[in-house]
Amino acid sequence: MHETHVTRVTEPTACDLPAYSVTLPRTEASVARARRLVSASLRAWALEAGAEDACLVVSELVTNAVRHARLEVVHVKVSRVGPRRVRVAVVDRSRAMPRVVEAGRDDESGRGLAAVAGFSAAWGAEPMPWGKRVWADVDVFGGGS
Repeated sequence: MHETHVTRVTEPTACDLPAYSVTLPRTEASVARARRLVSASLRAWALEAGAEDACLVVSELVTNAVRHARLEVVHVKVSRVGPRRVRVAVVDRSRAMPRVVEAGRDDESGRGLAAVAGFSAAWGAEPMPWGKRVWADVDVFGGGS
């Protein structure tokens, strides 16, 4: 059985606000757990009105990591990178870089990165010596907006 550890990152982000991260088992159940991390983080920052897009984006990123990565865990981090922008990032141990593919009308998969691109202000992937980090910046709004 895998334990989940949520970490509040002590290093400040660009807005001098904390980030939240969690290491999850590479299982389908981790997709919902990543969404809960994003929702809780946005609620802590009073940006819960933007949770839907950010949760969709993290769902797609974690789903890709669960399907295509190696080893047993994925790392998810959500950080505030602007007054109305958060970054969700997923780190896995696969060195294969993601690519947007054109899914056919009847295909059951292949639309994830297109959704990430559509619901984020920017997204990308960074190779690492032992894998990669895939990130997306999502514009969000506070509860009072």
